[in-house]
Amino acid sequence: MADFGVAFTDEKYRAIYTPRWYRMYEALGLAGELWKQADQRWQHHYGGEAPGLMPGAGRVLDALRARGIVTGMVTNGTRPRIEKELACLGLESSFGAVVCHEDVTHSKPHPEGVLKALATMGCVPGTCWYVGDTPVDMEQGRNAGVFTVGIVTDYVDAARMHESRPDLILHSIAELPDALVRGQVGYPMDVRRDR
Repeated sequence: MADFGVAFTDEKYRAIYTPRWYRMYEALGLAGELWKQADQRWQHHYGGEAPGLMPGAGRVLDALRARGIVTGMVTNGTRPRIEKELACLGLESSFGAVVCHEDVTHSKPHPEGVLKALATMGCVPGTCWYVGDTPVDMEQGRNAGVFTVGIVTDYVDAARMHESRPDLILHSIAELPDALVRGQVGYPMDVRRDR
């Protein structure tokens, strides 16, 4: 962002982070006519980076799959980028539904993406939970009527995640399977393929 005369620190990033980059540009005070250039600059610097998972996420997906729990993904990312990243990570068949930016009319925090994923998987909101790492994820989950699980990460200031009022807050995605076993997730877990 220095190329555009905008000061940008890790602290500021965590304070304003949202997966909707244009909202971040706006929060940083970047003029709208520069957003496309900022996108191109981002692609130039980071577009070739290999995707990665949160620490422990692969084990969590394996544990949920072993328990017969169907998982879905709802993202503001574009389908070509998300499919490429899932393939790079060997996760292309890991989700019962993948809902991307192009698949919805209304982006987060509107519930459309979550509801579309649930319909694809044959699930109803009262039997499911939504795991996310941003306040807008928690708002989307609440709007969809699902139990929300907020994961504290380095991307978002922890206070912002707590203020977003998830039904359950975890400090690592790796805590999710144990939270399910302890019954901390309050909705029925009737999201199995074998029902």
